[in-house]
Amino acid sequence: MFKFLFRGKSTPEVEIETDRARFARLVEEINAMIDALAVKPRVTIDPETGHILPEAPEQFADEALALPAPDASAPVAVAVSEAEALSGDTPLPDPETEPDKSA
Repeated sequence: MFKFLFRGKSTPEVEIETDRARFARLVEEINAMIDALAVKPRVTIDPETGHILPEAPEQFADEALALPAPDASAPVAVAVSEAEALSGDTPLPDPETEPDKSA
């Protein structure tokens, strides 16, 4: 009935992957992933189950470091834009009364 739709199309041949080929492919992919890591994980094999247990590093290269929590006792600096300071609406901070932040 729908032969006119599929007349010119050929179906791709499906290759069945053997267990040996699949095992070789998986080992190659795992080794390639480990080679790409900056810090290599320690790998342990559990003899009872036969499972491979790689230890993941604390932080991967694509993960951002967490910022430290702000110190509650530190004074909060007020940002004053140059335009506000020049307009006279907002007074500039006095450098003599401000604590020394260079240390």
